[in-house]
Amino acid sequence: MRATYRLQLGPGQGFAEARALVPYLHGLGVSHLYLSPVLQARPGSTHGYDVADPGRVSEDLGGEAALRDLCGAGLEVVLDVVPNHMATGDDTPLWADPGRRARVFDIDPETGRHRRFFDIDDLAGVRVEDPEVFEETHALVLRLVREGLVEGLRVDHVDGLADPRGYLRRLAGAGARRVWVEKITEGDEELPDWPVEGTTGYDLMNDATGLFVDPAGAQAMVDLHRELSGDPRPFAEVAAAAKLEMARGSLAPDVERLRRLLDEPRMDEAVAALPVYRTYVEPWADRVDPRDRAVIEAAPLPERVRRALLLEGPRHEAFVTRFQQTTGAVMAKGVEDTAFYRYTALLALCEVGGDPGRLGSAPAEVHAASLRRLARFPRGLLATQTHDTKRSPDVRARLAALTGFAEEWCDVVVRWGREHARLRERDDAPTPAEENVIYQTLVGAWPLSGERLRAYMTKAMREAKLTSGWAAPDEAHERAVLGFCDALLADRRFVRELEAVVARAAEDGERWALGQVLLKLASPGVPDVYQGDELWDFSLVDPDNRRPVDWGLRRATLDDVRGGAPPNAQNVKLFLIQRALDLRARRPRAFDGDYLPIEAGARGFALARGGEVIAATPIRPGGEDDALAVPAELRGRWRNALTGGEVTLGAEAPMAALLDGMPVGLLERAGRD
Repeated sequence: MRATYRLQLGPGQGFAEARALVPYLHGLGVSHLYLSPVLQARPGSTHGYDVADPGRVSEDLGGEAALRDLCGAGLEVVLDVVPNHMATGDDTPLWADPGRRARVFDIDPETGRHRRFFDIDDLAGVRVEDPEVFEETHALVLRLVREGLVEGLRVDHVDGLADPRGYLRRLAGAGARRVWVEKITEGDEELPDWPVEGTTGYDLMNDATGLFVDPAGAQAMVDLHRELSGDPRPFAEVAAAAKLEMARGSLAPDVERLRRLLDEPRMDEAVAALPVYRTYVEPWADRVDPRDRAVIEAAPLPERVRRALLLEGPRHEAFVTRFQQTTGAVMAKGVEDTAFYRYTALLALCEVGGDPGRLGSAPAEVHAASLRRLARFPRGLLATQTHDTKRSPDVRARLAALTGFAEEWCDVVVRWGREHARLRERDDAPTPAEENVIYQTLVGAWPLSGERLRAYMTKAMREAKLTSGWAAPDEAHERAVLGFCDALLADRRFVRELEAVVARAAEDGERWALGQVLLKLASPGVPDVYQGDELWDFSLVDPDNRRPVDWGLRRATLDDVRGGAPPNAQNVKLFLIQRALDLRARRPRAFDGDYLPIEAGARGFALARGGEVIAATPIRPGGEDDALAVPAELRGRWRNALTGGEVTLGAEAPMAALLDGMPVGLLERAGRD
């Protein structure tokens, strides 16, 4: 399995359009087409996660015949499945029939309310833990798997399920031999021993970003955030407060259901207390994994809740199940959809699965994480962008580059704040923290149209829930902030200064972006390319990252690269991906083999795979001038897979020799003498 390519299906990009892309993707070098949900969604769906009929392939995308044609077009297929929830309403047959609704959906018998996907009222939780419900909702997908049309499944929101382990075992028993789970691990948390290939790759994504963040520069940006926001709290405290707000706010009905199952007045604090998304206690099997026990015992939980989760004393099976389903929603809404928009220090670190309180990733930490993945889940997906990420990797890389001249950047932000007071319609809009978000967003995603900036800032304000919100938007504040954005973009002096900062950040930002790509392509696991991300992509959070892709440009660029065109500023990212995937095809045993960290100093990062491949990249300005300590087993003649040049590596090798004029180095063994 060489690589996956993620396609977001929807209006204008159905099965026929995806089928037309297969020759291009095959030429790029991917082996698997990784599709967003393909089952019939509610009318007007733009993403497919609001499934209405799990027994029917989406007619809006082209129907089952077109899907079968796509599955037989030459690439293996991985499907995204959504077992946790379905759309409510008359367009959902299982919901429209009251008798079937009560059997299929997770409905509270006391109140008649259904379990929701997070706080979305029109997405109802499914009782997929019931074998009959599983069969009814998975028959079509599993038929496609058994027929060999679909090789693998990506399970959406596995943490919402009542019994994740049981569900995954049932999938495996039904013939799904390759399964990946959308699962975010926190800190040193490890994926449970499930019958899966691994996760969808958020851990690698955040390691890759953090590797290029200068901790000292990031700290300067933290100090600026505290000054501008007037909030001295570390990120962990910001996140904890936001989780508690969600438990007392939009998720309060879920908390009340828990209180009816276990009389505990501090239930809102309890669901916000865990440092992870959830635990996986199985009361029906009397099972408490030691890792879950450690989490529960360390968390500041009320005693009754702690004892119930540890299965001590009277059994509260329903409570334990519902509690674990709820904590993940509290974490997601509190951290991903609130705290990440409040903590404005360095937006590159405010990413799904990330920790903005962790100011960068040391090479040793990244190597250790790769070795763990190789040992436990060597075929886990490796992502740098998904449909859920807050920013594209190219935006994150450019923002990471700001940490290389953070003191100057902070001075610029303060000066701009002072000078641009004249552009405000009112004194409190934008707030200084919102203004910081505007400037970072402009630098990261430039060139950025006024329309895209306004859309992003509207979402950012509402997600932060400080000056506006989705439930009750402050239209006057939003109007003033968006007016400020328009005035900025109309100010020629500001735009000239902005473009000067962008040029400086882009110089290292493009190198760091290619370094992230290299890490994804060379690390243990299966690299995943998000649609369009093979060329420079400065996208923001959805729906910005689901804009139409210019496939004509990508086809032409690939044709040039495969025809021998040298790398240039426009094609270098696609060039790297194509050459690396070609290397993975020619040397599969190397990428299935061992992983050897190579000491590259404080400003570089390097690794070897299977004794046959070396990948190296600077991670700080000047890193190309440093040397690598080459292990004895790697000394000898090597060929650069990007340039064709050869180099002989001794005990010490200059990073520049491995790069051979490129921003990153990718070498294959040419000889041992």
